[in-house]
Amino acid sequence: MAVRPIRVFGDPVLTSVSAPIDEIDDGVRALVRDLLDTVELPGRAGVAAPQIGVGLRAFSYNVDGEIGYVLNPVLVEVSGEPEAIGEGCLSVPGLWHDAVRHPWAKVVGNDLDGNEVVLEGEGLMAQALQHETDHLDGMLYLKRLTPEERKIAMREIRESDWF
Repeated sequence: MAVRPIRVFGDPVLTSVSAPIDEIDDGVRALVRDLLDTVELPGRAGVAAPQIGVGLRAFSYNVDGEIGYVLNPVLVEVSGEPEAIGEGCLSVPGLWHDAVRHPWAKVVGNDLDGNEVVLEGEGLMAQALQHETDHLDGMLYLKRLTPEERKIAMREIRESDWF
């Protein structure tokens, strides 16, 4: 359908908990198409519905050539010692900081036909699964930074040309 503009830090939709998708209708199907179109652009590993202004529990991903989506995802398992790993966010453009993430993650949700979707992986996939489910819970990756790193990031935001 369309590549949708990304909402940026300061937009209330990014700090609100997303509602579950109770019914698959034309609106949800259009949302999925928009999420897929929006994540296909180069340099994007994931896009959560709130990032395009929709407060529903859905996200798309684009990791290692695999593009897809999941509705009502739940982060059901993480493993490995959490580690600081370089991370950015489309909703906080131009920033790159070390966020604390587990090296492996698993998400369970559904597709448009109601079938179960299981996504799991390590590396960038694990990072994307954790990052996108955080978005659905109203949390930006800035909350995963150390206090010192968060202070630096907030200064960078205030000094940015988009804020």
